[in-house]
Amino acid sequence: MGITNSNKVINTERIDCDGSLKVTLALTAAPDIISNPTDIALVLDRSGSMTGAPLASMKTGAKTFIDIISEATGGQPSGEIGSGSHIGIVSFADTAIQSTQMITSVGTLKNAVDSLVAGGSTNHADAFTKAIELFDSNSGNAKVIVMFTDGNTTAGAPPAPVAAAARAQGITIYCIGLVGSDGVDVNTLNEWATDPNASHVAVTPDAAELEELFAELAANISKIGATNIVVDEIVNSDFAITSILTPNVGTATMLNDTSLRWSIPELGVTAPESAALEFFVRHVGENPGTKLVNESITYTDNEGNQVIFPDPTVAVECDVVVNPEECPVPVDLVAEGCLDSIVVDMGDTYLESLGRIIQMDVTVKNVCPGKRVALAVILTEVDENGMEYQRGMKAITLPAHSFPTCRDVLVKCIKFVVPETLDVSGGSTQAMCNPRSFKARFIAHNIDSDFRCCESVVTL
Repeated sequence: MGITNSNKVINTERIDCDGSLKVTLALTAAPDIISNPTDIALVLDRSGSMTGAPLASMKTGAKTFIDIISEATGGQPSGEIGSGSHIGIVSFADTAIQSTQMITSVGTLKNAVDSLVAGGSTNHADAFTKAIELFDSNSGNAKVIVMFTDGNTTAGAPPAPVAAAARAQGITIYCIGLVGSDGVDVNTLNEWATDPNASHVAVTPDAAELEELFAELAANISKIGATNIVVDEIVNSDFAITSILTPNVGTATMLNDTSLRWSIPELGVTAPESAALEFFVRHVGENPGTKLVNESITYTDNEGNQVIFPDPTVAVECDVVVNPEECPVPVDLVAEGCLDSIVVDMGDTYLESLGRIIQMDVTVKNVCPGKRVALAVILTEVDENGMEYQRGMKAITLPAHSFPTCRDVLVKCIKFVVPETLDVSGGSTQAMCNPRSFKARFIAHNIDSDFRCCESVVTL
């Protein structure tokens, strides 16, 4: 099953121009056996050569196998195998017996394993036969035989045809071999097992390693979620990462202002598991609009799971900016080489007025969508007695905006030229660059409204 869910969400649909938002990355992984229930026949050798340490190690390994399958299916080591899977125990020596049927009780299965006593010959064919008979032909569950043995066949019919018949019925066969006093034949195990041999056959000369082999096989059958996960997130260049919260699984590191890396050693290996990472980003761009939060996001793991995250967008609302007057057209020049000075003929320019330029910015508050606004600007100069003198008036039409809510509109670069010859602020002194006192008044009103004059009364 691997990664069962991947998600990326943000905590808001709309922010201001310098606003922040929280991003949440989430992953869920689970063993494959949860969505694909499996019936497992655990076939255990109790022949005479297993006496002593081999039998004890096999019992420990088999019970570990049962615990791992139980946990992987959502159960507990001391509880039930879940998600529709089952395990049945077959033990064999001179002949084979079904120590349990296909059941879910972990306790009953472990008791069956603990009750095994070594003695007798080795009848693999009967072991395969009894294992096949455990399966319900009407069940849609996957079917697996795990054959453990420490020696060659010494009783019964040849086992290879029985194993081949099992594989022909769609049963997957795994073999674990212990090189005991009877000498296990690896080539024979390869012949019995499902291909490829590398993933279906394991052999060890050391009984102490049986628990590890059983554990690895249980993980292989349950197909763990994901290991060595790396998620690389790069946010859109209009955003900057401001902080990262500690994830509930793994570690997260900010690589730079726009990228981070989330590393998870393992997820959903023995049971369904979820991981989440939260981080905060701030909009640093200058323009409004609906924007993707991330530029890219990549995922890798050891199992090769393919993961796709959503691409959330956020509406960024910046104040509307109006520039009613154009700035003068610049003239280009190039300074080349290492000269200390250059002389450039820039052509002609014309003196428009001897005076000062007053440039003002003003914000018109709460301009609603679809409404043009008329803005009047009145500039006066004040003399030492408080008398005001007109210095100019401008009327500006602000275009309507289409944001869904009322917005502030920033009107920039409203320019007035005030000639020095009209200076009344400096009293009797008419020197250049005297301090001058001005007053500016702004009047704003909607041009577009739903006002209507009284309609004529229509009589019939």
